[in-house]
Amino acid sequence: MSVSKEDVLAKLKSVKGPDLEGNIVDLGLVSEIFIADAKVYFSLTVPAARAQELEPLREAAERAAKTISGVKGAMVALTASREPGAAPAASPRPEPPRAAHAHAHGAQGQPGQPQGRAKADVPGISTIIAVASGKGGVGKSTTAVNLALGLQASGLKVGVLDADIYGPSMPRLLGISGRPEQLEGRMLKPMENYGLKVMSMGFMVEEDTPMIWRGPMVMSALNQMLREVAWGELDVLVVDMPPGTGDAQLTMAQNVPLAGAVIVSTPQDLALIDARKGINMFNKVNVPVLGIVENMSYFVCPDCGGRHDIFGHGGARDEATRIGVPFLGEVPLAMPIRETSDAGRPVVATAADGPHAKVYLEIAARVRARLEELSGDGARVMPEIVFE
Repeated sequence: MSVSKEDVLAKLKSVKGPDLEGNIVDLGLVSEIFIADAKVYFSLTVPAARAQELEPLREAAERAAKTISGVKGAMVALTASREPGAAPAASPRPEPPRAAHAHAHGAQGQPGQPQGRAKADVPGISTIIAVASGKGGVGKSTTAVNLALGLQASGLKVGVLDADIYGPSMPRLLGISGRPEQLEGRMLKPMENYGLKVMSMGFMVEEDTPMIWRGPMVMSALNQMLREVAWGELDVLVVDMPPGTGDAQLTMAQNVPLAGAVIVSTPQDLALIDARKGINMFNKVNVPVLGIVENMSYFVCPDCGGRHDIFGHGGARDEATRIGVPFLGEVPLAMPIRETSDAGRPVVATAADGPHAKVYLEIAARVRARLEELSGDGARVMPEIVFE
């Protein structure tokens, strides 16, 4: 049975508005409704000053939508609005993250350090890192998945969050199909392949379904995929960030307790200009840059064996030196990497002894070493980041 927007609006008229006056539809609080694969998505526009207070209203609207016959799920976000002429609320200046010198159960840190927490803000996950780029098309997602597999090969428990709502690629890259299993409450069981736990919007909608969402709905979806998934115990969660440096990327960087970010770029100057934007974004929210990866760094002709610098070469290394961050490695433009990625058989998982997997394994080793360096505690396997 298909669900229409009219069906949803009719049901939402049963939800009382703020202060129990009228209903949320007639009061004009409901945004455009998007329905995909029997799941309903919309937002509620409420006064900014009352956004936190009206969280129960959002929950009531979500519950109402889920009761509609034929609806498999609902995702509702609050969108805050200001009265005309009102000044925006002041945002607190973010404090720099500090590596906590704490042991497994939240012990006190070193003298003069704040008390550490054993886990990041997502239960069970010790460390979260982002893989980002200033623009699309530079191989960020392929780098993210092979980096995750490389960290796993070093003995860590690793998961991947595909944060690219508009262009999710992890289902294809990891050869995973199907839907996540619904557990108790709102929790979802992550999908899994090659030993990685994975969550992606690509598991929720068909591959060719366009996601026509605005910022608040995107952030609500990302928050649910991060915090309402039964990740279990993970040493590292790799977040494949959306390309670019817009509102969604900045908000994600501000709201997720990131231990650091890996920047992916190709060698040419135009790509490096965008990579600098990504680096500056993380600097503004005080997230350490773990280093830069130069993807599509060079091409070795399979017939003649000659090396060709199609996009130039060494630009990312020079940029890393210029800004004082580690250079993590060069990934060649190679047919086996492209073919295994398209087939859902990442090169690190399926050809671990080959030369291309070796490149990613070396990058993963450098990322892990950088994380341990930032933690300031050689006894710890991975760092904990404390925000105060």
